[in-house]
Amino acid sequence: MKTYLTPKFLVQRDPERCIQCQVCVNQCTFDTHYYDVEDDEVRSHDENCIGCLRCVLFCPTRALTIRQNHLDYRDNYNWRPEVIEDIVKQAETGGVLLTGMGNDKGQRIYWDHLVLNASQVTNPSIDPLREPMELTTYLGRKPDRIELDSESSTLKTELAPQVSLEVPVMFAAMSYGAVSLNVHESLARAATEMGTLWNTGEGGLHSKLYKYGNNTIVQVASGRFGVHAEYLDVARVIEIKIGQGAKPGIGGHLPGEKVSSEVSLTRMIPQGTDALSPAPQHDIYSIEDLAQLIYALKEATNYSKPISVKIAAVHNSAAIASGMVRAGADIIVLDGLRGSTGAAPKIIRDNVGIPIEMALASVDSRLRQEGIRNQASVVVSGGIRNSGDVAKAIALGADAVYIGTAALIALGCHVCQQCHTGKCAWGICTTDLRLTKRVNPDIGARRLTNLLRGWSIELKDILGGLGVNALESLRGNRLHLRGVGLTDTELDILGVRMAGS
Repeated sequence: MKTYLTPKFLVQRDPERCIQCQVCVNQCTFDTHYYDVEDDEVRSHDENCIGCLRCVLFCPTRALTIRQNHLDYRDNYNWRPEVIEDIVKQAETGGVLLTGMGNDKGQRIYWDHLVLNASQVTNPSIDPLREPMELTTYLGRKPDRIELDSESSTLKTELAPQVSLEVPVMFAAMSYGAVSLNVHESLARAATEMGTLWNTGEGGLHSKLYKYGNNTIVQVASGRFGVHAEYLDVARVIEIKIGQGAKPGIGGHLPGEKVSSEVSLTRMIPQGTDALSPAPQHDIYSIEDLAQLIYALKEATNYSKPISVKIAAVHNSAAIASGMVRAGADIIVLDGLRGSTGAAPKIIRDNVGIPIEMALASVDSRLRQEGIRNQASVVVSGGIRNSGDVAKAIALGADAVYIGTAALIALGCHVCQQCHTGKCAWGICTTDLRLTKRVNPDIGARRLTNLLRGWSIELKDILGGLGVNALESLRGNRLHLRGVGLTDTELDILGVRMAGS
């Protein structure tokens, strides 16, 4: 017996406004709208609607409204509608439920329970419109001490490779194939314009984008897709990907239908074949193995680039981070519970990993206790939504942050969580050439640049309100933070005082 689920969304079409132009039919990639030739009327299959709202925004007469279809199940806190519907789907398919984007459950968002402690009389605020504010951030290993030549005042200490960021926000790893080439180009151009970095993800780097190499982070992941000498040489930073926040301990999977000829060429795999990344990197089973790969990559690039290592935020992130620093990592990346992805088992996304705020505080504290905090920069990602989150992350101990979902929203994403289908109505998570044209790199780069410029202005306002004129004065200074509505245990882990104290 087949059980049919009711539609999640209802398409409401105003017959007095609809002119049967079929724009909605052409724009919808999920076959929600269709034209009935016999009745000369556009109609809808509500059960296909995923709530991306593209049809609503493109309808020339504003004839469409999309509403959630709230079902009146019998109230049961344990057996909520989503739980029931997931069981029904698996009973029908016998498969794993996949989803895109990040965790959408109600776990506490600690950024919303942290406030910044502004200056008033005794420590006057600073007006960023009239006084310079320094947002420049340097990523890379710093020496324990520096030595200057007493006569020329030049630096005698040899520094490890450093990367300068004009704004402490970078674009997170999103691989070619998971997202379109136009998205990659938009990210690369915006990063170059704003003096920051973008990350290729584990899908290699299209040859068209090599010219942006000075602002590019390339990944070496378990699948080794697209990894070769030229790929490593062109990059500014090399990142070893161990895990990601949306699916800790789980490998990657790019369906064969998304592996187009261009994607296959870049990833160095046959066209139309599934790109499967193993869960572990099969040459890394210990910190010693990680050290070997770090130094192999440093040797391969003549010790000219910082090596980053990315892990998912888990309960022992602090101990792992300590080992990573001692293994030679110049940058540590922590990806939290709300990190997004193109495709993940829903059960993993919603139940594995810990909040980035807790992992960051623990890692920063551990590295400081061991006296090695200066030996690696710390970058965090997973649900960074605005400049306020950025400032709080830096106060908790981060040197910079990655943004992924926020960047995609700037490009038009409506977080409909259908990335894994390859049918993205906004042309973002797809390799369908008909759809990828919906992202114009000129417009995309401008929108991303505007986003980072706006955040930069807000960060300067925040610094001014705190009475400091440089981001360095905020970094790891948890006295600038106060907690609201948190338990004593949470405050202790975060290393933050309660508001009012």
